[in-house]
Amino acid sequence: MREAHPIETAVGMEYYVSDTAGVGGHLRATDEDFRVREIEQFEVEPLDSDTGSYPHLVVRATLRGWDTNDFAKRLSSELAISRERVSWAGTKDKYAVTTQLFSLRKVDPENLPEIRNAEIEPLGRAGRALQFGDLAGNEFEIVVSDPERPENADTIADELEDFAGSADGVAVPNFFGQQRFGSLRPITHEVGLHIVRGEWEDAVMAYVGNPFETEPEDTQTARERVEEVAPDWDAVLDALPRRLGFERSMAHRLVENGGSEPEDFRDALESLPTNLQRLLVNAAQSYIFNRILSERLERGLPFDKPVAGDVVCFAEEVDGLLLPDMNREQQVTEKRVKTIERHCKRGRAFVTAPLVGTETELAEGEQGEIEREVLADLALEPTDFNSPGEFHSTGTRRAILVRTDCSVGHDPLSFDFSLPSGSYATVFLREFLKSDPLDMG
Repeated sequence: MREAHPIETAVGMEYYVSDTAGVGGHLRATDEDFRVREIEQFEVEPLDSDTGSYPHLVVRATLRGWDTNDFAKRLSSELAISRERVSWAGTKDKYAVTTQLFSLRKVDPENLPEIRNAEIEPLGRAGRALQFGDLAGNEFEIVVSDPERPENADTIADELEDFAGSADGVAVPNFFGQQRFGSLRPITHEVGLHIVRGEWEDAVMAYVGNPFETEPEDTQTARERVEEVAPDWDAVLDALPRRLGFERSMAHRLVENGGSEPEDFRDALESLPTNLQRLLVNAAQSYIFNRILSERLERGLPFDKPVAGDVVCFAEEVDGLLLPDMNREQQVTEKRVKTIERHCKRGRAFVTAPLVGTETELAEGEQGEIEREVLADLALEPTDFNSPGEFHSTGTRRAILVRTDCSVGHDPLSFDFSLPSGSYATVFLREFLKSDPLDMG
């Protein structure tokens, strides 16, 4: 195994599983070089269905250079409706050509607007809004620009086929990608770990201060000033430029409350949008997960099949994708290893690791040792996730391996593949490029 890029090791991704030097290069030279299309699992009724029973218009939008949230805001503005009436199943990157579904509550097809760099096709009606679970996966068509060693792509694919085990296709560890933690400033997991430990002041300072060299110079200077003047929260507020809205919101709250008690710092963090509060704890869980996978790699345990003590989940098939079903888990006893191994070989079961929360039951055997050692190193245990409000998490588990069929093109160097929802194209492609993560964002 090769050691990963330092930016990746900082978020728990410590290795590549392929030994061959990467092809190099970078992604997203143009939006057209990064194409994503949702694999949908959402039933749609005809357009002329009764609007009383089916109040949501479902459209398919192909977007060029649009962040999903920004497009939803623009769409609601053009329709003169609340942003809350626009829903989708998965958030897509801005620097790409993306095709995805949106549901629009109480909107008629004839009122759909024309929006720059957007093609909007009405599909039908639905009785409820789209939500996260309605996305089965994504299909990707990605071109690599300026590769240095394009001839290495096929060799790397062979190595990833070996890592997949006896099943068809290629596979990589199902790490959480760099964007989960912040591409330019990967600190969300640091903040989340402080929250879970109840270190509220440390959590605020990790978010508001804590400059990174990848940030603009004036932002670094502002954060450095924050660390100099805290806990003078009026001075902190003066140091923060207006574009750092979330940081200023926390500083405002600390000025109001005095900023001297743990509850003041928790209240400051609760000034953040609820989805961002959840994201901070999710990032902590993701970091722990990445650390567990890296330790399993270092110990040489398999990813494509279980060892005694592992927790596996079984699969459901959606549009040709075999998706892990976390409602069907089973701990693997010594007597069941060979039986479960056959299920994994056919893609009908997946070895898992925890996204730790209050209801997490850790594995046994050597995998259980890994999970407990990582938590002990971080001074955590599952019950610590019993934090207030949006910071609480019961936890779940996640497959440790993601397998796909991949077609490699050479003129230009390109990759066509599909991934289940929640898995990252950049995590798959990092094995091929082995580039600076900032060139893959």
